[in-house]
Amino acid sequence: MARQSIGAMKFSKVYPLYVQKAEKKQRTQAEVDQIISWLTGYDAAGLAKQIAQEVNFETFFAKAPALHPNRALIKGTICGVRIEAIEDPLMREVRYLDKLIDELAQGKAMEKILRQA
Repeated sequence: MARQSIGAMKFSKVYPLYVQKAEKKQRTQAEVDQIISWLTGYDAAGLAKQIAQEVNFETFFAKAPALHPNRALIKGTICGVRIEAIEDPLMREVRYLDKLIDELAQGKAMEKILRQA
């Protein structure tokens, strides 16, 4: 997907899909929110505000309070592309989030998902 289209996508439209994916695998919205908070630094109120304002992905990541320094430890492939090979910074941030949600849906422990162990 091109940067222009991913950057223009509304985070509020994708967020429910993240939650749905997690819940299908008996995970929770709270876990999805914890992942987003870890990655971006948004607290519950900040995340709710971004969703309510229907910001796009570009704005969502640009306004993130504190992108986690350990996000560079997120490796692997998503949609057949190696995350560490993605050059576009916005696309890489979106793929980091996608990868973390995939790991949650695959049943990984939160401490592993959040690169704590």
